[in-house]
Amino acid sequence: MTDDAVIWNRLAALLPEAEAQEVKDCWDIGEQEAGLGLLVSGILGYQVPVSETVRAQISVLAETWGEREVLTPQILQCRDEGTPGPMKLIEGDGSTVPEAIGAAEQDLAGLVLVPWISCTNCGQILMRAHARESWGDLSYLARHYVITTPNRATVLRLFPADSAGAAFVVLQRACSDAL
Repeated sequence: MTDDAVIWNRLAALLPEAEAQEVKDCWDIGEQEAGLGLLVSGILGYQVPVSETVRAQISVLAETWGEREVLTPQILQCRDEGTPGPMKLIEGDGSTVPEAIGAAEQDLAGLVLVPWISCTNCGQILMRAHARESWGDLSYLARHYVITTPNRATVLRLFPADSAGAAFVVLQRACSDAL
């Protein structure tokens, strides 16, 4: 079983058995978008408390399957279990970083960095890099994912557009490797 399937099944297990099976079935038949909707609505409907790390993991899956913009309001409403964790979803704080410093500066030229997930241990931030569209909004899809220093001024790692999950794993491991 792939890591994504293991994560999917672990998240589905947060729900009562019948609903969990529906979410797992969505994975099996390739309907991840529908499964994410069922997962998030089930967590909300059953008022399942989740950690900040789980909330961030769901957001990463939603990003991977093109559902982040649709599901973020509900993900942010999920009941917090009250235990601080190593990852925190900071989506929707309205902040952006207009410039990046470091080796990735050329790859990120003209892109806007949007803070997404932070590591509460070391303060590093996982950001999405978006183009600004001609009408002023940010592009729907991220062009890159970047991990920055806590002050958001220096890019530590740069990831391609299809690597939201890999970037999240690197952010998680950054502190666990240092401990």
